[in-house]
Amino acid sequence: MNKKIIYGSVIAILLIGAIVGFNYYHKIFGAVVTKETILYVGSKDSLIDVKKQLIKSIENTENFIWVANKKKFTTPKGGKYILKKGMSMNDIVNLLRSGNQTPIKVSFNNQDTLEKLAGRISEQIETDSVSLLQTMRDDTFLKANGFTKKSVLGMYIPNSYEFYWNTSAEKFRTKMLREYKRFWNESRIKKAKELHLTQDQVITLASIVQKETAQKAERPVVAGLYLNRLKNNWPLQADPTIIYCVKEINGQDFIVKRVLTKDLEITSPYNTYKNTGLPPTLIAMPDISAIDAVLNYKKHNYFYMCASVESIGFHEFANSLAQHNRNAAKYQRWISNRGINR
Repeated sequence: MNKKIIYGSVIAILLIGAIVGFNYYHKIFGAVVTKETILYVGSKDSLIDVKKQLIKSIENTENFIWVANKKKFTTPKGGKYILKKGMSMNDIVNLLRSGNQTPIKVSFNNQDTLEKLAGRISEQIETDSVSLLQTMRDDTFLKANGFTKKSVLGMYIPNSYEFYWNTSAEKFRTKMLREYKRFWNESRIKKAKELHLTQDQVITLASIVQKETAQKAERPVVAGLYLNRLKNNWPLQADPTIIYCVKEINGQDFIVKRVLTKDLEITSPYNTYKNTGLPPTLIAMPDISAIDAVLNYKKHNYFYMCASVESIGFHEFANSLAQHNRNAAKYQRWISNRGINR
């Protein structure tokens, strides 16, 4: 056989082999991610589900399945993953196999009910609101940790927390209990005892303060006023508790712009016009500033307060009923002139 033909054949075979090898290598190790992409992989997602998501960041998604099969990778681990520009199929498969997901920040503020809290959390992690709510209300957990279905809302301290996206409802609850215990450090527990209040009672009072004023600077003053009433065995006469009673009757979406005289006659342990002392539980989720406002209340002689018509959003405080009646009359005229009847 002609040597030139032999050499030519060998070179052709080597070239073909090089091309095949290069393509093979490029399919596995070549850069395929064109832009940084966040990938959310569900706990029950298959490779096909992941492939559908990859369309937004790589061109040939079939190569993902091919590489996964070559590496005998069949089950992706759920979570939030960041695909960085320039990553290869091999990098993607290794990342999903390792489960080395990126944590996320889960935040919530003053949710009025457990239902609203569960809904807020389900918007940020994989777990659905139904599972979260069931877990939050689990009788065994509540009994073991001294909560009730109404008081357990106070276990969830509004803040930002780090979680994995695929955190289960049970793990979310466990971490929040841990954060609650961490929040109640030695200093806060000592201050609560000095007030002769339990942690639950501090949170209950804080929830009233929270609803009474949105002004953080005013909250220690409001807390001091309510503590003055408690110490003297006066009814708190807190309008937020009446609004709570009205909403328990009419539903959480019922809007109350004005407390009516008839509302004060509602029979409920949460009616602080008819009952002395604190309500049985919190009426909404207080934030940290409201809790600390109770623990670090401002000492003064005020027993009365009324919404201010000169400084909207703030209150007028008084230590005599006569002054309070003047403030209240001014406010009632102001609100009636604006046609607010409910």
